[in-house]
Amino acid sequence: MREAMARAVWYGEGFDALLARAVLTPFEWIYGAVSLMDGARRAREAGRTQVPTVSIGNLTVGGTGKTPIAAWFAAQLRERGRAPALLLRGYGDDEALVHAVLNPDVPVLADADRRRAAAQAIESGATVLVLDDAFQHRQMPRDADVVVVSADLWSDLPVRLLPAGPFREPLSALRRASLIIVTRKAASSARAAEVARQLTLASGGVPLAVAHVAPGRLCAWTGGASESCEVLRGQRVLAISGIGAPDAFLMQLATAGAEVQAASFGDHHAFTVRDVQDLVARAAQVDRVMCTLKDAVKLGPQWPAHAPPLWYLSQLVVIETGTASVEAVLDRLMSPAASLTPASAGPESTPNG
Repeated sequence: MREAMARAVWYGEGFDALLARAVLTPFEWIYGAVSLMDGARRAREAGRTQVPTVSIGNLTVGGTGKTPIAAWFAAQLRERGRAPALLLRGYGDDEALVHAVLNPDVPVLADADRRRAAAQAIESGATVLVLDDAFQHRQMPRDADVVVVSADLWSDLPVRLLPAGPFREPLSALRRASLIIVTRKAASSARAAEVARQLTLASGGVPLAVAHVAPGRLCAWTGGASESCEVLRGQRVLAISGIGAPDAFLMQLATAGAEVQAASFGDHHAFTVRDVQDLVARAAQVDRVMCTLKDAVKLGPQWPAHAPPLWYLSQLVVIETGTASVEAVLDRLMSPAASLTPASAGPESTPNG
């Protein structure tokens, strides 16, 4: 409920949303000032890394496709011969569990103290670190900063910082990034290209790529079965989601031809026994029960054996434009000299991470 109200304020264009943003403006100024000072302090305290390190982060609150992009980078580095480790702050167990499914042979460490987690990962044999959601955590050194921006969530409204808007930092913070990746799930290629154009101007020409986080196969939570998305055509689907941007997930299912009944919860929702009972009751009225992987790792262990099967929609990361820019970041992380570079610095940051 609170997330729905926040999004109504952030993205609404009616009088009530305009009034709410006006009322929140003084708090936005305070947030921005604290963020600026805290970011500068953390940047001064940052040192150097012992192994090449990349941060995958964003400018806004949730739902940008950051987790699949971070998992994709870890997989690419592993394929190139590195021994990656994924480091998370750990807002909930879901993201760590998702990474464990996507890259079962990549260690995942969830710790608010990322320096401690980094030391532990290196001691265990990691030769490259992937920081999930660390663009604002500037005290942790990194050799490359990848910022993920969602074309599905992009609004042409003026950028507003928390709490008046969804932004953690102003667009000028993009200037300290090594690479910007515009993700699209349900958004069109044209929309992603327009968002990329605006970000290129705002960042002063930081290298940019567009990635389609595309629907993959339908995967059964138990039994290992998988099916093509084509089977959804004409099916009545109960779509369960507890993620930052559920609309893109629902649109993916609808585009595949499903008749979607949404069961949406807040981001990082912890499913209760009552939730499961209610969902199982609704499942009896549809042809298939679908969720995201982020929800499946929490809901799956609670899903009754007698209930209709629980399926999740896998996601594929496809780099559509800017492949050379992405390869340049990967090449930098493969360089023996990468860990000798200083941490990124810049004037803007927020007290997140």
